[in-house]
Amino acid sequence: MSEIKVNAIKKRNGSSITIGESGDTITITGGAALSGSGASLTALNGSNVASGTVANARLVGSGAITINGSAVSLGGSVTIGETKPTVTGVTPSTIPNTATNVVIAGTNFVSVPQVEAISSTGAITAANTVTFTSATSITANFTLPVDGTYFIRVENNDGNAVRSGAILTVSDAPTWTTGAGSLGTIAGNFSGTVATVAATGDSTLAFSETTNVLTNASQANCSLNSATGVITTTDFGGSSTSATTYNFTLRVTDAEGQTADRAFSLTSSFALEDSGRFDGD
Repeated sequence: MSEIKVNAIKKRNGSSITIGESGDTITITGGAALSGSGASLTALNGSNVASGTVANARLVGSGAITINGSAVSLGGSVTIGETKPTVTGVTPSTIPNTATNVVIAGTNFVSVPQVEAISSTGAITAANTVTFTSATSITANFTLPVDGTYFIRVENNDGNAVRSGAILTVSDAPTWTTGAGSLGTIAGNFSGTVATVAATGDSTLAFSETTNVLTNASQANCSLNSATGVITTTDFGGSSTSATTYNFTLRVTDAEGQTADRAFSLTSSFALEDSGRFDGD
């Protein structure tokens, strides 16, 4: 191995200097540097640079890479955004166990997304059908046999998805057990309990009148107990003095806001008074 030490190598303008041959390793002692105003290294193979740093500007493409269509310099950063759907509400918010359409409001829906209802126990039920209306509205048809509250999950075709809070309630609507029609004939001016109506449901029930007949003081003149369904009066028929049939509609509402209506009637009666006397010979 030969060793050559020189203080300087100078060349004439336009000439070139070759150091080493193929296979040689040229070492520059630590602390030393290659420098020169206007001088350059050409045809440098970056794959052979084992250590050290190279300015981004000296790399191909100025040292930038492309992420989601945006150029990012090496050492830099970029925020990668995802367009996720959102769910802001459902209509109706309470449905029965049978197949029912639910309109889902939100944003960033893409035709046609997958929609699921997830129970509080984690059971997942896919929608029977999904109809895309717009980026802010879709309609899902659900058949959910188990009562309870449900989360709604919407997944677009690109994989972006959202899961709502527990915004959908499945509950059985109340059912009347008192048959429709006449609740009986009551003596005019009667005071006391007239009749009792009843219904069943999976939560607390409340009774009310949708017409203005039963509880109208100028008509049947009765009161309806909203909790028990008991109908009472202090003067059945009020000022009326002739037999009258009062037709009215009652509604039962459960704690989930589901309702059922039924038509009933009550009839007043008045006894015939002695209006004269006939004496025979």
